[in-house]
Amino acid sequence: MSPVHPLDEATTARAVIDGNGTLTHWNEGARRLLGYSPEEVEGRPAADLLAPGTTIPLPDTGGDRRDGVLALRHRDGRVLSVWLLAHPRKDNGDWLVLTPVEGLEPRTPDDPLARAFLAQAPCAMAVYDERLRLYGLNDAMSEVIGIPEERIRGLKVSEIGSRESGERLEREMAEVLASGRGRDVETYARAGGEERAHHWLARIAPLTDTHGRVIGVCVAAHDTTEQNRARERLQLVNEASVRIGTTLDVTRTAQELADVCVPALADFVSVDLLDPPENGAEYSVGPPSAPVTLRRAAHRSVSAGNPEAVLEPGDVDVYPASSPQADSLVVGRPLVAPNANGTLAEWLSWDGPRGEHVREYGVHATMSVPVRARGRTLGVVVLSRFRRPDPFTADDVLLAEDVTARAAVCIDNARRFSRERQTALALQRSLLPQSLPRTAALEAASRYLPAARAGVGGDWFDVIPLSGMRVAMVVGDVIGNGIQASATMGRLRTAVRTLADIDLAPDELLTHLDDLVVRLSAEAGAEGITGEVGATCVYAVYDPVSRRCTLASAGHPPPVVLPPDGPPRQIDVPPGPALGMGGLPFESAELDLAEGTVLALYTDGLLESRDRDVEAGLRLFCRALQESSRSLEGAAHAILQALLPSGGAPDDVALLLARTQGLAPSDVATWAIPADPALVAPIRKQVADQLEVWGLTAATFTAELVVSELVTNAIRYGEPPIRLRLIHDTETLICEVSDSSHTAPHLRRAKTFDEGGRGLLLVAQLTQRWGSRHTPEGKTIWAELSLLGEE
Repeated sequence: MSPVHPLDEATTARAVIDGNGTLTHWNEGARRLLGYSPEEVEGRPAADLLAPGTTIPLPDTGGDRRDGVLALRHRDGRVLSVWLLAHPRKDNGDWLVLTPVEGLEPRTPDDPLARAFLAQAPCAMAVYDERLRLYGLNDAMSEVIGIPEERIRGLKVSEIGSRESGERLEREMAEVLASGRGRDVETYARAGGEERAHHWLARIAPLTDTHGRVIGVCVAAHDTTEQNRARERLQLVNEASVRIGTTLDVTRTAQELADVCVPALADFVSVDLLDPPENGAEYSVGPPSAPVTLRRAAHRSVSAGNPEAVLEPGDVDVYPASSPQADSLVVGRPLVAPNANGTLAEWLSWDGPRGEHVREYGVHATMSVPVRARGRTLGVVVLSRFRRPDPFTADDVLLAEDVTARAAVCIDNARRFSRERQTALALQRSLLPQSLPRTAALEAASRYLPAARAGVGGDWFDVIPLSGMRVAMVVGDVIGNGIQASATMGRLRTAVRTLADIDLAPDELLTHLDDLVVRLSAEAGAEGITGEVGATCVYAVYDPVSRRCTLASAGHPPPVVLPPDGPPRQIDVPPGPALGMGGLPFESAELDLAEGTVLALYTDGLLESRDRDVEAGLRLFCRALQESSRSLEGAAHAILQALLPSGGAPDDVALLLARTQGLAPSDVATWAIPADPALVAPIRKQVADQLEVWGLTAATFTAELVVSELVTNAIRYGEPPIRLRLIHDTETLICEVSDSSHTAPHLRRAKTFDEGGRGLLLVAQLTQRWGSRHTPEGKTIWAELSLLGEE
């Protein structure tokens, strides 16, 4: 048992009962209560002390405290009704049973302890009568109010203290008086003689007479200032973790830091950051040296319009060694002014206009907190108070440090993301066409927009001139984002250009491109890069002579076509599998395009949106295209304005618009060539005559040589039928010879005494470029002569 003072042994009756119901201990108080000595009862069943007919179940050793009234037998034979309190003793299963022996008699009105316990209780208490007039208060409440009881007895709460808070408390007291139910009220009020307001919890309870009638109320005031501050600090830290860092934008994050701190911690907060080092370098480790150049990133005030701000966001200022900003950055910890060694005026002596500004708005306390993350200094936060009268405390400094540290990590993350995004964006733009080629086949305009918040993706577009005045258009989208997606995009764009250069049909080109994506995915897995490589793509070839367009798609959104005399519509292109599926076939579609038709190729980021479905996006797309199609640049701008939110696209967007142009029949000449070498001379004469009609006599000699060599080559090594075609525009003359053989020609080095073998070598020397392409009927050998030099 717990040790009991000898003088207290007889004031409380104590007995111990074991798990079997046997009395194991009996003290002096128990002897006084029932008259039995310890020798008479210890070792006997406790039930022997119960009055006849009284039963009580044996207590369960696992139970909790129990109490109740039992009829007990006194040693002299009397029966006493005794209230008992029983505690289980967890260590050995025994129960301690006790009851008070003394202190049961009623107190007298002049009991000094009864008078003193209310007056001298540490809890501030006051009693108000039925009219809510002060009836009395204890010493603690008198100290809180700051006025002796005899001077304010009979006054109402609103007459004693603040009228606003007093009237509110009176209304609550009236409710308690009327309902007879107590309530708790939280309020701010100043204690007597103090300048700072305290947070109080006022517990209002009804007071009743012997008949239960409410005759007044008791108000007990508890100063919960520290608990409330702790709750507010915890709430501010929680808000900081939720509200700061919602985006990967440095300026937005800095503004969120200022917003969280006002008004919870300060009346005005400014966030100034160091400009990032050039060339993407990291900030130096350790504190900077004074003077420090900082750029205002954000600020926030309790006053509308931020009139206390000296700088606007984006402005730069230089802070010398004596400034609070530079001092706190150099020492690497928060600095508060005024402090024990100086005044606020001394701290602001480095800048007279700024000090005058501070005095104008009544700023009386400031705190500078360095913004540091991962060992590097990013900037400084300055918190000022002018509306709140209290200075910054040590707890405020710790709280400001905690919130700023959380924000610093978010700012650093945003800075790193911005740097990596700029790197990826530079890579992306370097891999995209810097300008679109001018061709006689079409007029083109393009747009590329990276995602506003996600990493740079792998969207791309291209316009590729082909032989025979034809032109290829391609738009693709690599799955994923970041530098890896941009690098993959660059490889695919290069592959498309290479495959286009050998004049593969669109479906064949996508088949080869699919094989490449499968290999890239296998290489990525072998290098431990997570995620498979995949892409979508649409490839189209337009021939201005036949005015036919051939398209094939690899899981890409179908293009939109706007005829010159009709509404826009999506082209019905076989969708095909996405690139990287491996082995699945692709199909082409052909359609005739009238001159002036606008063809629109795009990536899915243009139509997809959380606010609308794809069909609605397509309708907006078609409407903007139709209303602005006179200018392709204007149409591209209108489409982006109509479909993308003001904050930027959620995904990468690539858009390519092309207006078709056709060659006039008079600009194309075609001849069927008999398979007879003797007829080459007449063909040359026909070519010379045609060039004279076109006004290209300056190019006649070169053209005759090229045509002679190509036709002779086709007659000797090709298969009939053989066809010669000349195509010209203002800059180029194209000679094409087609036959039914699928064997491609190639250059070879002729020996000194060889009679032949120099034809293609001569063609290569005389023309701007030459090549061959396979056709469904065989092959075509072509050569381009530049007309600019001839002029």
